Amino acid sequence: MNAAPHFKRIALIGFGLIGGSIARGARAQGLVGEIVTTARSEKTRARVTELGIVDRVVETNAEAVADADLVILCIPVGACGAVAAEIAPCLKKGAVVSDVGSVKGAIVKDVGPHIPDGVHFVPAHPVAGTEHSGPDSGFAELFINRWCILTPPEGTDASAVERLRAFWAALGARVEIMTPDHHDLVLAITSHLPHLIAYTIVGTADELAQVTSSEVIKFSAGGFRDFTRIAASDPTMWRDVFLSNKDAVLEMLGTFNEDLSKLTRAIRRGDGQALFDHFTRTRAIRRGIVEIGQDSAAPDFGRPHANLEKKAE
Repeated sequence: MNAAPHFKRIALIGFGLIGGSIARGARAQGLVGEIVTTARSEKTRARVTELGIVDRVVETNAEAVADADLVILCIPVGACGAVAAEIAPCLKKGAVVSDVGSVKGAIVKDVGPHIPDGVHFVPAHPVAGTEHSGPDSGFAELFINRWCILTPPEGTDASAVERLRAFWAALGARVEIMTPDHHDLVLAITSHLPHLIAYTIVGTADELAQVTSSEVIKFSAGGFRDFTRIAASDPTMWRDVFLSNKDAVLEMLGTFNEDLSKLTRAIRRGDGQALFDHFTRTRAIRRGIVEIGQDSAAPDFGRPHANLEKKAE
C-alpha cells in the first residue's frame, strides 16, 4: 500500500464495471483518501451503498465533484458532454477531469469546451473489460497488465498528465499517451470493428436459430461462444461508440469488406493456397499477442474475480 494517496478525494460519475473496478483497485492500493460516487439510477446508488466500496454515495453529479481532486466520468460517451456542462461550475481549481470512454475525439470535442480555466482535462481509455455491467461487476484486478491510453489535448499541464499516468500505473495498467485521432483509428480496428462483427454474427445466428429450432445455439462451438461474449457488452455504450467514432469505424469496415471479398473469391475458386497463406499470417498475429502478454489462459472476458457470476444473476 502507498504511504500517501495520489488524490485526497476522487469522484466517480457512474458506477458500473469500470467505475466499480477503479473504486475497488484504488481502495486496495491506498491511492485515494476518499471516494465519492453517484449514478443516474436510484437503484444503482442504493446497491453501491450496500456494497460499502466507497465512502459516500450522493444523488447529484454536482454534489459528487465538490472538492474532488480527480473526477472520472464512467458513463457512456454520448452522455459525457452534458454531464461536463453540468459539473463545470462545481469543479475545484487544480482538479483533474478524466473519463474512461473508448472514443477520444468525441470526448475532447464534447467535454473540452466545458472545462473551466485552472482545471486540467486528461481523457483516458482503460482498454479492459468484461461482458458484465452494473455495480457488482467490477473487480480490483481488472486493469492489471492492461493498457490505459491517455489522450491529453495540446497544451495540457504536464504535471496533471503525470499524476493521472501514475494513478493508472498504480492500478496495474500499462500507460501509453497518444493523440485522440490516432487513438480512435487504432481502436476502430482492434476493438470497435470486432464488436460490430460480433453483434452482426450473433444477430445472423439468432435469425437462423429460429429456423433450426435453436440448434445454432445448442451446438455453438468455441468461436461462436466468444462472439456471444463480446456481443453481450452494454448496448448503450456501444451504440455511442459507433456513432461517436463513425468515420474511423467506416474506414476500417471498408478495408475489412475488401479483405472479406478476397476470401470470398478464394473460396469460390477453390484457391486453397490463398486461404492457407491468409490463415498462416493471421495465426502469427495471434501468437504475437500472446507473446507480449496481452492474453493468457484467463483473458479479459474470463478473468477470475470473487462471486461475479453469482452477483450478475
